[in-house]
Amino acid sequence: GGDPLAAEVAAALKTLSDKGVRVGFMHGNRDFLLTSTFSRATGAALLPDPSIVKLSKNRTLLMHGDTLCTDDHDYQDWRRTARSEAWQRDFLSKSLPERHKAILGLREKSKEVIAAKPAEIMDVNQDAVREAFRRHRVQRMIHGHTHRPARHELEVDGARCERWVLPDWYGRGGYLALDDVGPRLVSF
Repeated sequence: GGDPLAAEVAAALKTLSDKGVRVGFMHGNRDFLLTSTFSRATGAALLPDPSIVKLSKNRTLLMHGDTLCTDDHDYQDWRRTARSEAWQRDFLSKSLPERHKAILGLREKSKEVIAAKPAEIMDVNQDAVREAFRRHRVQRMIHGHTHRPARHELEVDGARCERWVLPDWYGRGGYLALDDVGPRLVSF
C-alpha cells in the first residue's frame, strides 16, 4: 500500500475538484515526481512552473520560487540534476525501500547544508525577481520555496509590483487568500 497521508490528501483534493473548485498544483522541492496520474486521481491540474493565471482581474505569475534563488549555486545544481530525465529514470527504477532510504539520506544532507549556509544565499535574488516581472509582464507574483511569508512591494521599470511569499506547511501552515477583501496571508 501507499502512504496513508498521501491517499488522504489526494482524496480531499478529488472531493474539492468534484465540487467544481478549480484545483491546481505546481511541483515543489519534494513532489517534483508527481505526474498526470496524480492529476487524474485528484482532478487537480499540474501547472507549469512558471504559470500566468488571472486572479482578481490581475495577470499573476505563479512560481515555485526556487529559480529565483540564484545565489544558492549548490541548490541550483541539485535542481538541474533532480529534474533531469536521467536522474528521475534512475531513481524510479529503484525499489520503494531503496527510494525511501535515498530520500531520507537526501533530507538529512539538505538539513546539514541549509544549516551551514547564510540565510541570504537561500533567499531570492532581487535581480532575478525583477527579471521575472519583466519577462512575464505582470505586476503580481506569488511563490513559495523560501517560506518567509510576506508581501513585498517594489517598482520595476516604473510599474508598482507586489510579490507574495507563501508560508511553509511544517507545523502551522497557511495560504494566500484572494477575494473581495483583497489579497492577504492567512495562517492555520
